[in-house]
Amino acid sequence: MNRWINLLALLPGTSLTLLVISIAFLRFYDKTDFLLLGQLANPRLWSNRLTVAALVVALVNLGVEWNRRNRETDRLARAEAEKVEEEQRRVEESEQAARRARVKVERDLALLTFLADPSERNRQILTQIVMVLSEYRDSL
Repeated sequence: MNRWINLLALLPGTSLTLLVISIAFLRFYDKTDFLLLGQLANPRLWSNRLTVAALVVALVNLGVEWNRRNRETDRLARAEAEKVEEEQRRVEESEQAARRARVKVERDLALLTFLADPSERNRQILTQIVMVLSEYRDSL
């Protein structure tokens, strides 16, 4: 399907080129130059018709190029948004890892302090840390 779309996108530009060549052929040559032109009743009239057709094809080509440019702009905007989203996700993961590391350090420090000095104060600190860990277990 994409192959056909690419082929059809080339059609207006190619048609325009062929029409301009035909217009020039009909305008600047006559039956003395080419016998084929003797078959046409009125080459000027056909040249005028082809000129109108060339203008229509030029407008179609403009529409195709406009659409292509808009699609490309949208694609670039989506790529930029995905890049920003990925960067935000990476920053959030980094912040979450830093929070986890801080909590682990606090836990280890409280545990080591309690093991070194099992006083009531150190027991309370360790209990508070355990309560915080159990409260935020899923989010850490």
